[in-house]
Formats: sequence, structure tokens, C-alpha cells
Amino acid sequence: MKFKAFLTENGVNLLERRFLPALDKMGKICHLFLTRDHAFFLHNLLSGDGIQCIAQFHKETLFDDYRISSQNEDRIAFAIDISILQRAVRSSVSICSEFGGGGSTANRLQIKLVKKLPPNCTQPMPFLTFETKGYKSAVIQDIPISKPLSRAQVLELQTALDMAQDLPQTLVQVPDLNQLQNYIDRMKHVGDLLNVFISKYGDLHVQVSTTLIRLGTEFRKLPVIGEQAVAPSDQQHLSAQSRSERAVLRGDAQSVQVSVKHFSKSLQCHLAKPDCAFYGILPQSACLTVIFQFFVPVAGSSSFELKFLKAVL
Repeated sequence: MKFKAFLTENGVNLLERRFLPALDKMGKICHLFLTRDHAFFLHNLLSGDGIQCIAQFHKETLFDDYRISSQNEDRIAFAIDISILQRAVRSSVSICSEFGGGGSTANRLQIKLVKKLPPNCTQPMPFLTFETKGYKSAVIQDIPISKPLSRAQVLELQTALDMAQDLPQTLVQVPDLNQLQNYIDRMKHVGDLLNVFISKYGDLHVQVSTTLIRLGTEFRKLPVIGEQAVAPSDQQHLSAQSRSERAVLRGDAQSVQVSVKHFSKSLQCHLAKPDCAFYGILPQSACLTVIFQFFVPVAGSSSFELKFLKAVL
């Protein structure tokens, strides 16, 4: 199998300043899944416990001269330490700036898969190598990765990715993630489990409770994507919990219980500076889905390309 490409200046900026810091908050290790047309960063996708996170990029968003080949339909996947990858990208940016003078990294930062024999080892090991070429010299950084996944493992990863593409029937747009983060930070001190209600009216209600304390907050009349409904006018005097419970009974809302810790961690995706965020609950209250949407400028054009970072709790 072979993979080689050049990280574009736009790709470096997206990874270094937005996506890698957010992914690093999700967990130390993720899978980098490369196909003919896309690059995916997949966190915890093969595990049923904790947050699952998916970041998807079309190859032109990150790379120039993208070349990939394998006997598995040109698909390559491996595990990589996000923090090491982030340090390598940052280091490459500073090296390119020093060598290039203008700070542009376009077509000067090459990334490729290699096998090398580390010191005191008898077997070659796989690495993701960054090669930064200057005017008179080059700097090579080798990032250790796992053994590339087998055909069966790649199929398992692809199946999990396909299943994770399912969207809730109703999504509500949350305008202020910092405000939501502040509320969740207070709830951490009350309990470990968070009850989340999302209605077709555009209401998002989060609540943590114990035998002695109940603490919650509600966002009402949020923009809705998908199935919508008109809120009953005779229930405006009710508490948020009562309205939410009645909406669930009518089939106009869904609820799910998630870990406060996991919910708080998913909010760290705001480090990627999304343009908007949507919350929804999959049918049968399987899990809470958070979708962060990005409008990424297309090089040489006035148009924008949609990008998504998705967390499943």
C-alpha cells in the first residue's frame, strides 16, 4: 500500500488551528482513514462506550497531488496519536515559515506512509512522515502509527462509519455553545447523568437531578431542521420538565440520558470554531448526536464547501 500527498496551506491551517485541537480533547488516539476521495479522522468508532467522533474532509480540502493505492479498494486506515500529529504539524508550519520567509506551506509539506527500521529494532515499523523542504535543506519528522488495518478491519471500520451517518429526524440549532458549556460546568457538581430532551418545537432541555437537587436549563424556539411541530398554546405556564415530558408522550419530543462528562467533552469541539451546531436524538433514544457545521472557503473561488464534525454520545 502507498500513500503520498502534499498538505496545502489551507489544509495545514484547518488541521493546526481548528480540527486537531478539538480532536485532541476527544481522546488521545484516533483512526486516520484514507480513501480515494476523502480523509476521515475517526475517534472511538469501533467501541460502543463513550463519545464517537467523526471529522470528514474531501481530499482537495487538505491535500494537493493526492496519491493512494492499496489492494483494499485504495483504502488505508491506521491508528495515530493526535497530540503527536498536532505537534508535527505545528513544527512543520514554523519550519516552513522560517525557510520560506512568507509563511506559505503550500506544496512544501509532504506527507507519506513509510516503513523504517527504528534503533534497536529488528523489524521495520510503519510511520507517517512529514517532509518539509527548505531552500537548502529538508526536515523529516516520523510519526509512529499502528500497523495498517487488515482488509477485515477496514471493512469493520467502513461499516461502523456507514452506520454513523444516520441522522436524527429532528435537529435543533444551538446558537451559543459557550453559554451551554457554562451551564454544563455547573451541572458537573450535581450529578453524573444528564437528561436531554429535544422537541419538534425547537426546544432543548438539559437537566441533572438527584434525590435532593434538580438543576436544568432550557433553550426554546431554536431553529429546527427535519420534522417540526407547533407547540400547544395552553402549556406555556408549565415548567420546562413538564412541557418536555408531555411532548415526549405526544411523540413530539425524544429524550436520552448521557454522561455529563461525555456531554461536556463533546462541547470541546467548539475549539474547531464551527459556524453552527445542531443537536438531535436518534430514534428509540439510542444516542445523542451533535453535528458541528463548517463553511470552508474553496481555494480560487468565492464559494464555500460544507464540512462536518460529528460527535455521538
